[in-house]
Amino acid sequence: MNPFWSNIFRSSGYEETLAYFLGTVPVFSKLNKRELSFLETIVYVRNYQADEIIFAEGDIGSGMYAVRTGQVKIYTHDEHGNEIEQAVLETGDFFGEVALTASRPRIASARTTETTVLVGLFRADMLDVVRKHPSIAAKILLGLTRIISDRLHQSHLLLHEALRQQMTTDREHSHD
Repeated sequence: MNPFWSNIFRSSGYEETLAYFLGTVPVFSKLNKRELSFLETIVYVRNYQADEIIFAEGDIGSGMYAVRTGQVKIYTHDEHGNEIEQAVLETGDFFGEVALTASRPRIASARTTETTVLVGLFRADMLDVVRKHPSIAAKILLGLTRIISDRLHQSHLLLHEALRQQMTTDREHSHD
């Protein structure tokens, strides 16, 4: 291709920026480019090695994380201390979002399974955004509300199905 034309059609590089990545995270998907550029200035990027603990079950949550690259295992422990895998998260996935609004103990642990880059947004910074940039905060909090509502709805459906199956099992055993 003629070098003149290749310069015109070459990617702007925006797709490799942190702001672009943040826009792919559902919590931040309603922010425009300018707002994503602002968000880029308040998040923290951290590199983790394989098998590094991000947080442990019971730790007080301070913020949320998005997986930029790598993989994170979310898990709990049973009464014997054995790990129970809850989820494996990859690029674009996020976790810990409830900690943006509430200082509560974590209900699971998170550990990397390979070299991983995480982007963190912490409650203290979010509260600062609420005070100084309420329109951006509103978009983030509405995104957060949408995600939490979706997860709550999914949990309700799973619980309802488990209860239905338990009732069916109980009825079958009562006829024996």
